[in-house]
Amino acid sequence: MSNLQQPVVTESAYLTLHYRLASMDGEDIVSTFHENPATLQLGTGQLAPFLEACLIGLQDGEHQVFELTPEKAFGPRNPDLIQRVSRATLNENSAPGEEYAIGDLVEFAAPNGGRFAGVLREINEDNALFDFNHPLAGQAVKFEVKIIGIL
Repeated sequence: MSNLQQPVVTESAYLTLHYRLASMDGEDIVSTFHENPATLQLGTGQLAPFLEACLIGLQDGEHQVFELTPEKAFGPRNPDLIQRVSRATLNENSAPGEEYAIGDLVEFAAPNGGRFAGVLREINEDNALFDFNHPLAGQAVKFEVKIIGIL
């Protein structure tokens, strides 16, 4: 009898896996199941921390589906993140002559030098209304994973 432990996913594991993020009604948001598997290192920001947390302790070859509530996934929708932006600010963050349509994802420069993005909800001559919530905020999601190899 062998005493070798089956490898398990740890917080800094390097692993190859198939994964799928889907809405609760089964619509794929992202999936690797029909293409090459993903190879990634946990703890480096390649996967959201709440998705990494699902993987901890899984064994090589394991196939699981996790159902995540909005609170455990991308968080609840925050009404404070729906904000008006002046047309001047929008123009500062746009290419010259850029046209926008409702539903466009627009990136802005953050004061700290980073970037953040919002979805355009309405626009007029003076300002625009953006939703800076994550597009999946407030939604429950399914996270399916098949561990192919743990290095």
